[in-house]
Amino acid sequence: MAQQKASIPLSAAVVDAKPLRTLTPMFPAPLGLHTFTPQNSPSFVCVTPFGPHAGSTALGMPVGVPPMFAAPAAPAEPSQGQHQRVNMNGAAHANGTPINSLVTSSQTPPAAATALQTPLSAATPLQTPLSAATSEPSKRKRGRPRRVSDITVPSAPSVPPAPAIPSLSSVPSAHQEGGNVLSPTHSAATAQEGGKRKRGRPKRVQDVPVLSTPLAPQADNTPSLPAPTVPESGTRKRGRPKRFQDSSDTLTPPIHSKDNEPTFQTPATTSPESGKRKRGRPRRMPDDSVTASSVDDGTVSATKRGRPRKIDTTLLQLPSLSSDDPRESADNVLMMFDALRRRLMQLDEVKQATKQQHNLKAGSIMINAELRVNKNKQIGEVPGVEVGDMFYFRIEMCLVGLNSQSMAGIDYMSAKFGNEEDPVAISVVSAGVYDNTEDDPDVLVYTGQGLSGKDDQKLERGNLALERSLLRGNPIRVIRSVKDLTCPTGKIYIYDGLYKIKESWVEKAKSGFNVFKHKLLREPGQPDGIAMWKKTEKWRENPSSRDHVILCDISYGVESKPVCLVNEVDDEKGLIQFTYTTKLNYGNLLSSMRKMQGCKCASVCLPGDNNCSCTHRNAGDLPYSASGILVSRMPILYECNGSCTCSHNCRNRVVQKGAQIHFEVFKTGDRGWGLRSWDPIRAGTFICEYAGEIIDKNSVDGEDDYIFETPPSEQNLKWNYAPELLGEHNLSDSNETPKQLPITISAKRTGNVARFMNHSCSPNVFWQPVLYDHGDEEYPHIAFFAIKHIPPMTELTYDYGQSQGNKQLGSNSGCRKSRNCLCWSRKCRGSFG
Repeated sequence: MAQQKASIPLSAAVVDAKPLRTLTPMFPAPLGLHTFTPQNSPSFVCVTPFGPHAGSTALGMPVGVPPMFAAPAAPAEPSQGQHQRVNMNGAAHANGTPINSLVTSSQTPPAAATALQTPLSAATPLQTPLSAATSEPSKRKRGRPRRVSDITVPSAPSVPPAPAIPSLSSVPSAHQEGGNVLSPTHSAATAQEGGKRKRGRPKRVQDVPVLSTPLAPQADNTPSLPAPTVPESGTRKRGRPKRFQDSSDTLTPPIHSKDNEPTFQTPATTSPESGKRKRGRPRRMPDDSVTASSVDDGTVSATKRGRPRKIDTTLLQLPSLSSDDPRESADNVLMMFDALRRRLMQLDEVKQATKQQHNLKAGSIMINAELRVNKNKQIGEVPGVEVGDMFYFRIEMCLVGLNSQSMAGIDYMSAKFGNEEDPVAISVVSAGVYDNTEDDPDVLVYTGQGLSGKDDQKLERGNLALERSLLRGNPIRVIRSVKDLTCPTGKIYIYDGLYKIKESWVEKAKSGFNVFKHKLLREPGQPDGIAMWKKTEKWRENPSSRDHVILCDISYGVESKPVCLVNEVDDEKGLIQFTYTTKLNYGNLLSSMRKMQGCKCASVCLPGDNNCSCTHRNAGDLPYSASGILVSRMPILYECNGSCTCSHNCRNRVVQKGAQIHFEVFKTGDRGWGLRSWDPIRAGTFICEYAGEIIDKNSVDGEDDYIFETPPSEQNLKWNYAPELLGEHNLSDSNETPKQLPITISAKRTGNVARFMNHSCSPNVFWQPVLYDHGDEEYPHIAFFAIKHIPPMTELTYDYGQSQGNKQLGSNSGCRKSRNCLCWSRKCRGSFG
């Protein structure tokens, strides 16, 4: 079949052209493509090889390289052909050097243009983007970006002149010499999807703007419509993903032309959602497998991501948060938080999961369940929080309303002063991040917020609030920090009371940038906060530096750390004579007690080891964390014993190692001698064991004030985590409450520091039965653990229990004589023993 011969009329106007390198990825790198749209003509593509191999083999084509294009058909009357030149701006060699290519075409009658058809060559067909006939793409899914497949568009047959909407498409042609081919096409075929993209970095696509197509008169003088345009594909830059409109299915982007202003065409179909996509997490789109009914209705069901489901805490058996005592409510919140954090840590250790910030996860659960107090910001003191209280995590301060900032150091609020309203600071945290001056316990030179290593600090947010607080003179809560390598964060936060800003200034920091400085002075008449911590640090290093010391060590070396005897109240110079011991004397009972079976662990007992018998005895979990903190209260706790093959460093050996705290026995004002610590004690820490001798209840001396018997009133203590907060089933309270035991211990003649612990109706210590040297569950060791965080120099107390000899409770069945209670707590029962 003979080829049809035709030529395209061209005007003398300069024709713009842009590279189409990305539309033909199969071409060698030195080659390139150009498009241009002459005025008064249909859509067509100009294929222009350029670079070092432009033209035929005579123009420098390497030997052996097959021709890429077949020779174009010669014009019907060459003598009548009028050659024109077209400047191909924008072309470039492979190395980036710009060049100007020339396109030569012949002038032919317009009627011949309608019958033009370029035959396909044997070379690889040209690849172009989707035409306007491409169907609307499916909605985007979350996750990895969609792989963009190469689209191959076959050549379109000739179309008779008719008032139809032409589409821009490229048609491959053959080229043997150095000429250029102009080929108008009217493609109505749907694009077919090609091969899959390989994994890796997304392919960078160059900008290919599409020129507007001027109107061209048809053969029958029927006005033609403007051709639909191809969507512009912008170059993807590295970094933040490109922001797309939700109506990205539109197939007609704006048209740019030299002769007219940019215009926008209304898309044929629009997305049900409109507006720009917001930055952040990609929007979750429904899957492609949507039922026909849902599509016809115009509604697509998709699971929406929202906040976690709120927990109805009224159904949980939790400590009261609406108590008349704000102190009790704050303590209950912190106790629930730490119990939840310990349980999360225990579960992750069993799963051998990656280390997580269990404090943040526990705090999120607490906040979602509305288990917190003092939700509204306030100036001055916070109900339930006292000077000297300590916190191991920032989230703990958020839960009690001391400081609502989990990261920033300055907490502020907008407050009214008369008819004016100002942002003022309400609390600051000195965590050691900035260069603060904290040598004086009553003065704090606080540095403003903002990374001073990059730029000057700005007078905004917290810095502005501190500046306004200087003018308003409002009190500011100050939280200081001390180093502690035993805790995960490496520091402990101490509430140091109320301060006021005395002066502020700007100075250059070591980085060379300006920072704000604020001098805060502590309000007088407050209890010691950080000052007490500084004192106890000196005493731990040198116990003789403690004032009013009667005896430096009443244990005479029996304890691992000395126990000081201090009297700051009266002139009493010593204690009633007793023998100091850390052991429990069973007498003749030990020989008749059965022995415990030991585990077969090689080195230490590990969490989640199903072969460890000690783990099975403790309800399937090791009772202590890696740092020796008790995770949950139990009816009875089983430690590893002498029959176990694990080493002395096993985490399940805590009580048997003895106390590891600096104790001080001190004289109280109205309750005799008491016990306190120079060390901060974390919730769940083992304090000491009640040492002494086991006696018969019937032989108890009526004057013996150093008696321990299991008090029934401690059954009301809720110290463990709430299983419902983690989606677990709450079986019963039997997994926490110890049963009443027949054991009675007397420390009158022999004992340890536990004999000096006084009673309190609001204690900070609880007792826990522990077995480690025998298997008789009726005569365990009595170990004391901290209920909550206990700051240094805070008296250690536990609940002795209500006297069974009380008239309201029946006959006297206890050993301890009833006494009037002097604990002065708001929950005081009036008597104990």
